[in-house]
Amino acid sequence: MTNFLLLGGTGKVGRRLAAVLREQGHGVRIASRGERGDVVFDWNDTATWASALEGVDGVFVVGPGSATDWAPKLRDLEAAAAEAGVRHAVLLSARGVEFHPDGAVARAEQALRTGPLAWTILRPAMFMSNTFQWVPQLRAGDLVRAPFASARAAAIDPADIAAVAALALTTPGHQGRVHALSGPEPLTAADRVAILGRALGRDLRFEAQTDEEARIEMSATTPP
Repeated sequence: MTNFLLLGGTGKVGRRLAAVLREQGHGVRIASRGERGDVVFDWNDTATWASALEGVDGVFVVGPGSATDWAPKLRDLEAAAAEAGVRHAVLLSARGVEFHPDGAVARAEQALRTGPLAWTILRPAMFMSNTFQWVPQLRAGDLVRAPFASARAAAIDPADIAAVAALALTTPGHQGRVHALSGPEPLTAADRVAILGRALGRDLRFEAQTDEEARIEMSATTPP
């Protein structure tokens, strides 16, 4: 039986990946700083790493956040993983990271590429599950207001990302590769509202936020 450690295993992709791997008969260890996982793992406490990595063949990596430079921590984790006998790491990255080479996620990708483990990088487009951000508006009425009205994104279901991650971890041919993942077609926010309206049987309407409204709203919900 192959054993996998999932960092971020309680998240949108991680919990779906855990279900797929377990259904396939693999051993799964979900890491968490608290009691939600199978094993304690804290990016800021290297003392938690050894027990989490023990007996693991592959690691699924979701970083501690894009607002911090966590590449040094990933390098240290790779070294510890290699010493523990881990052979392969799959990193959840993001589409467009190649256009921001000095960003935290791009630095993490580079750390993984130059480390001692075989690697696979997944770069998904926007998560379709981000649509749940509209739930408060939908409870209040049929109007959805959102920013970037003209932007199109081929949003992808986290379950599809998890399916690719499972393939990357369990089948040959993915090591040393970067996989760009997307949904079936590029959609604007208005397109998504229209699809959602048909699914819900509601006459939903879309209204674009101004850039200033979007900035204020995002500033209020983004940690400093």
